[in-house]
Amino acid sequence: MATDQTKDIEAAAIAHDLTGRVAVVTGAAGGIGAATARLLARAGAQVIGVDANPAIADLDEPGCFAEVLDVTSQKAVEALIERTVERFGRLDIMVNNAAVISNNVVADLEEAELDRIISVNLKGVFFGCKAAAAVMTRQGGGAIINLASDAIHVASPPVVAYAMTKAAVAQLTKCLAMEVGPSNVRVNAVAPGFIETPMTSRHFTSDDGAVDQDKRKEVIGSFTQGKVINHIGQPVDIAHTILFLASDASRNMTGQIIRSNGGGTMP
Repeated sequence: MATDQTKDIEAAAIAHDLTGRVAVVTGAAGGIGAATARLLARAGAQVIGVDANPAIADLDEPGCFAEVLDVTSQKAVEALIERTVERFGRLDIMVNNAAVISNNVVADLEEAELDRIISVNLKGVFFGCKAAAAVMTRQGGGAIINLASDAIHVASPPVVAYAMTKAAVAQLTKCLAMEVGPSNVRVNAVAPGFIETPMTSRHFTSDDGAVDQDKRKEVIGSFTQGKVINHIGQPVDIAHTILFLASDASRNMTGQIIRSNGGGTMP
């Protein structure tokens, strides 16, 4: 029995090992993206972390390479993937994480703001999917992981544009999975619930970075109400899910939306 368990443990470790693989992670300057880039690097991958925020330069994990990149530019995304393949010879993992959010109901949402959110959250993901899929289909395999959101299942009027784009990402994920599956390219999405990141902390953090602890408690309580487990989601929780989807441990999964949300929604 002990020998069998040892073999199982070894098999699990091997399945999650990314040694020799190359990954690109967008939106990697902080939050889920930074946690993911670091975790994939620690699992053995060479990781290119990109972000429009110059703070991406702080991504100093061994095995990570930082670049400033605007995902709303198709040419810039394609050039990034080309540089990655030229440098490392391949692309095995693409994590389309970059996203923006703002508080607007339909009646107050201006066209410029709608365009901004669609450009990053949907077009940016589409460009990443398209460029990565072109490389992966040629090389005969790869894993694309997109970031959706629990907002695709819960009506959230104050973040209507964000929710719209994340729902579109979920459908893009399923369509692309069917398109590239025959080439051994897997496409899945993660739909996090509330995760304590710079995006969500805007509700209780002032411009100078000070955190209003009473407001934080109130906000987290409102976002996590209805969860089944008593855990406040952290970026590393989503990074672990992404690692699973990027690795051979999930080799039989594609076209799936993985809900790391503490049981907040169970569609």
